[in-house]
Amino acid sequence: QVQLVESGGGLVQAGGSLTLSCAASGRTFSRYSMGWFRQAPGKEREFVAAISWSGDSTNYADSVKGRFTISRDNAKNTVHLQMNSLKPEDTAVYYCARSPAAGTQYVSRWYDSWGQGTQVTVSS
Repeated sequence: QVQLVESGGGLVQAGGSLTLSCAASGRTFSRYSMGWFRQAPGKEREFVAAISWSGDSTNYADSVKGRFTISRDNAKNTVHLQMNSLKPEDTAVYYCARSPAAGTQYVSRWYDSWGQGTQVTVSS
């Protein structure tokens, strides 16, 4: 059973930056695509970004395209989400997730393991 642990959340002013990290246990990290999702209070969980197992392919929600960058380090079993130009509407709990499916998946049902989440709060 893989464990995914997010870190790096916090409080930041609008226009600021944060980098989220997700550390995965186990020796099969490089076989899986990885994704970030977020859930704001009173809203459904939504896709943010995904990266293929090799890192060659990425996919972003339109709302974060050009501001967020997903990356991974297979040697360290980590995936990162660099978030720039943050907006109050980016406030949410951010979740890291693992997908055994090929490519970069934006639908949550294709993910089989999830972290506990890390809170990101952007003040105006």
